[in-house]
Amino acid sequence: MEMNTALIEQLYNELQPQTRERVDTTVNEMVKVKEKGGKIVVATGSGPNLHEGVTTLIAELINKGIIDGVTTSSAVINHELAGTLDQVHRVKGTTIGLPEEKLPIDLLFEVTLLTEDQLKAVEREMSLDHGLMQRALAAEGATIIKAAGNLAYPIGLRTEKLARVIETVAKANGLPFETVAGAGADPKTMLGAGYRHNVPVLVSIPQLVGGGAVGLAVADSISVTERSTRIARMLGSATMIIESAVALTQEIHDGPFELYTGHGGWADWEGYYTYTLAGKTLIRIDLDPNLEKAWQQQRETNLVQEAIAKGLPKTKLTGVPFRMEMSGFSRLPGSIPIISDIGTIWPILAWQVSQRLGLELDFISYPQSTPEGKAMREWIVREVQFADREKLLTVFRNRS
Repeated sequence: MEMNTALIEQLYNELQPQTRERVDTTVNEMVKVKEKGGKIVVATGSGPNLHEGVTTLIAELINKGIIDGVTTSSAVINHELAGTLDQVHRVKGTTIGLPEEKLPIDLLFEVTLLTEDQLKAVEREMSLDHGLMQRALAAEGATIIKAAGNLAYPIGLRTEKLARVIETVAKANGLPFETVAGAGADPKTMLGAGYRHNVPVLVSIPQLVGGGAVGLAVADSISVTERSTRIARMLGSATMIIESAVALTQEIHDGPFELYTGHGGWADWEGYYTYTLAGKTLIRIDLDPNLEKAWQQQRETNLVQEAIAKGLPKTKLTGVPFRMEMSGFSRLPGSIPIISDIGTIWPILAWQVSQRLGLELDFISYPQSTPEGKAMREWIVREVQFADREKLLTVFRNRS
């Protein structure tokens, strides 16, 4: 994909001075970590991370050796199995004969626009209702790009079915769902890149629900304790953690086995693997200005820590509407908030870090509101394919 370095420089120059300073600090820290052989782990949510091309960019950064681990949501796993972004035709379901009580509140029904080869690949796995598809494609509606699979026929249904196949293979091999899924996933997804480079990509406990049958299959593939331990080992190995438009990160990064914020204390007594966030750099890319306020108050007055120590309500004491992740984040000495859009910040970070490390990127994301971002989304639809079921099964059938 062609790079527009002038746009990335423009995005950087248009940042607020404080944000630009935080970005500079983050880039310097990322370069320092990689030059010293350290690891960078990303905690990412779904939503804008998919639409802004961030998950595809993270996959590229895994392929280039910059990102060394990912926690994400089952929804992202769902979408990556389906090809990340899809073009669909969306119509009112009742106009093509679907019962209103089986449709969502907006009564909309979607059909994935597929090539002949893609249709044949799906049809080798499941029977297709071609009449339904033809009625939908002929009906008045909107053709849009959206997160892949999910509600669209037939790829959403195909992904649900594939999830249970992956779950069975994962259990038979004693592996997480995500590892098995990665064997068949496109290498331009986080799943596929992670599998090919032995980089862990794991759904966090708070993010298990949301991917339909994928979320259930992910959750059922290994125990909660094993999942927590694997995530703890990944985070424990990291020098830097970057949070990208994701909620509930306090339960992710300090979970049941982390010592610095205290939640892993009893686990350590009982002999479980534990780790500490002490000494780690924690970056959070977030649009909420209240994160900045909480972070500043902690640094200026130690107010957040005092509220916790005294068992007082943080929201009333600080005057800031608190989300849980603000508390743990603000108290960490190595935390750096970047209050900006992930669609703007990620390409800047990726480009500047890759240049400093002498690496050439084959893909970079752009804000979806720009012409380059629109072209990027169309490129993802064309180039990032849904998971290859036969390839996945062949890999584990022949696995020694």
